[in-house]
Amino acid sequence: MCAVGNLLDYLAWRGDLSLKQVPFGTVDTLVLSALAYVHFDSIIPGRLRSPIPLGQAAKQYLSLPAVQQGRFRCENDLKLLRVLADAPRFASMGLACQTDRFVPKEETQFAALAVLVGDGSACLVFRGTDGTLVGWKEDFNLSFLDLVPAQLEAAAYVQECAEQFSGPLHLAGHSKGGNLAIAGASLSPMKARDRIKSVYSFDGPGFTSYLLARPGYQELRTRIRSFVPKSSVVGLLLTHEEPHTVVDSDQRGLFQHDLYSWQVLGGDFVRLEEVSAGSRLIDRTLKDWLSGLTNAQRETVADTLYELLSSGDASTVREALEPQNLAAALRAVKDVDGKDLLTLTTSLTRLAGAALRSL
Repeated sequence: MCAVGNLLDYLAWRGDLSLKQVPFGTVDTLVLSALAYVHFDSIIPGRLRSPIPLGQAAKQYLSLPAVQQGRFRCENDLKLLRVLADAPRFASMGLACQTDRFVPKEETQFAALAVLVGDGSACLVFRGTDGTLVGWKEDFNLSFLDLVPAQLEAAAYVQECAEQFSGPLHLAGHSKGGNLAIAGASLSPMKARDRIKSVYSFDGPGFTSYLLARPGYQELRTRIRSFVPKSSVVGLLLTHEEPHTVVDSDQRGLFQHDLYSWQVLGGDFVRLEEVSAGSRLIDRTLKDWLSGLTNAQRETVADTLYELLSSGDASTVREALEPQNLAAALRAVKDVDGKDLLTLTTSLTRLAGAALRSL
């Protein structure tokens, strides 16, 4: 019997089991969702005709000098690649249809790849927010736009892959990637939707009423599998109509958003009855706050914060919090339109009030 562990432990326990021995499952889908964060770039072909084995792609990426590997999200992503490179269960899976669009002017951060699982199906995995200010800004845009560019990109991607691959489809993603998986499935043509067997969202934020009312979303609701950690914040944002499963984590608070903290036992997650009281408190606070803001106010808050945080040399959220960039943001306050600054400060005051009401 396996002990409780994380995603890397799961690969140590079951990475040598073939799909014939143990069929492709939910935890396998989370593994592939983590893979979507790797910037494979030209290593993976853009079409399904000539997929590259996952093991080969991982070794090729790991053999690159660090400067050519580019920015990676966290050290665990590299550990994941090292394990997958030699894991019989995953190494022979084919990778194809790599796409990566980062367009600051459009406030768009979108990336996805297709995995030919080996059981006749393909899993389309979407990258979550990558830590850039642009990716963060697009997340905020989800609160006031009917659709953001990345969601439309996801729908086009699903349609393109469906035209190239004739078998069953699964869609998955972590964080914003989970939102894109659901949106891409919901907005895709009926011919493509009919082939989608399941959609997995791992702590992905919700949607506006516009997407929830779409026929595609309503049609797919019973095929959506939503998972959140016990202290989820991101995965409860905005509105969901699909039920969610709560997963145990070995981290606390916001750090539970890290998919490597999710607890696994055998071939499944360690499941809990409900999210924590703290998670429910934050959820009430944020929903109370957002309900008191018009879409125009939400847009002003997001635009003003983005303008301030990007006023220095920062391109990522982590860089924006460095002292010199915070100082640049403070200096930039004097150049912000007075009405916009008032909306921002008033909204943040309302957020504090919503927190007190929730308490």
